Amino acid sequence: MNDFIQVCEPLLAGKEEEYVLDAVKTGWISAQGSYVNMFEDEFAKFCGVKYSTTVSNGTNAIHLGLKALNVSPGDEVIMPDFTMICSALPICYLGAKPIFVDAEPETWNIDPVKIEEKITKKTKAIMVVHIYGHPCDMKTIWEIAKKHELKIIEDAAETHGAEYYGKKCGDLGDIAAFSFFANKVVTTGEGGMVVTNSKDLIDRAKYYKDLCFPLSGERTYFHQDIGFQYRLSNLQAAIGVAQMEKIDDYIEMRINNNALYKKYLNDVGGISFQPEKKGCKNIYWMNAAVVDPIKYGVSRDILMEKLLERGIQTRKFFVPMHKQPALKKYGCDCNGSFPVSSWLSDNGLYLPSGSGLKASEIEYICEVIREIQKKN
Repeated sequence: MNDFIQVCEPLLAGKEEEYVLDAVKTGWISAQGSYVNMFEDEFAKFCGVKYSTTVSNGTNAIHLGLKALNVSPGDEVIMPDFTMICSALPICYLGAKPIFVDAEPETWNIDPVKIEEKITKKTKAIMVVHIYGHPCDMKTIWEIAKKHELKIIEDAAETHGAEYYGKKCGDLGDIAAFSFFANKVVTTGEGGMVVTNSKDLIDRAKYYKDLCFPLSGERTYFHQDIGFQYRLSNLQAAIGVAQMEKIDDYIEMRINNNALYKKYLNDVGGISFQPEKKGCKNIYWMNAAVVDPIKYGVSRDILMEKLLERGIQTRKFFVPMHKQPALKKYGCDCNGSFPVSSWLSDNGLYLPSGSGLKASEIEYICEVIREIQKKN
């Protein structure tokens, strides 16, 4: 196989071009077109929630979600140490402080057993991040949040369609944020969505995302609060509508691709994948694997180099929050013990993961991984 295999390509296999051209022809290319409403309605229905509003990206979705929950300067928000920095930054935007919790070793999500010890009088909310497509252990987190009267915000950027005991991610907390970046199951290139079952929370999100223009009545240019410009264009939403028509197919493709990786690498020592725990539906946004250098024979970094030599692109796992210079400068407590997230960051990589990945490509990737081990 001679073609270069990217780590994750978007799949635009539906009516994206048709709908975008239609949006152009209508002249509604800003945030006011009909595709915006259609996309919001379809995504809310898919998640099983009452309300949704589109935004310009997933980070802004988190920002709006936190703002809707009234997270303010001096507050603390408990969140996973092992995640993308996009999860932490919106907390900082609001003058609050992220409080980091180590990952649990099986699913790599926030360890619920370690949450309660981080709660203080300043704690306002718990942010759960469903890592790489697997839902967090919500039962324990729900109990903790109820006990301490805390709000739950989901960073569901990576879990379009993932489920926890029959409920989809996005319907597992007070409010949730999604991303539609190019590598997500559903993409609009850039984009995001805020979803909730609370009319009050969605109204606050809509208010702040549009420069705090009034939600009803005359659209005057007197602004009572400091708002943001986080709207999604009708052109992007048109792509989203086309993507939603294929979402079940794309999820099935990702799940099947992960099953092939596990099948072909089942007897390769030192390569482990994220599982699917009882009651959960993992959509395997990324075919994320951890390399044990002792058992496999070479380190993660050497494996990545050798895969690239054979035309296979990979990516390293996230750098944990406690190792982020920006968050240290901000004043976050980065001195705790985070052995699981550190291990994951040092040894984890994404194998090619796009929905359109071919079975023959996966077989080739796995053959190369086996060859590298045999030669070492």
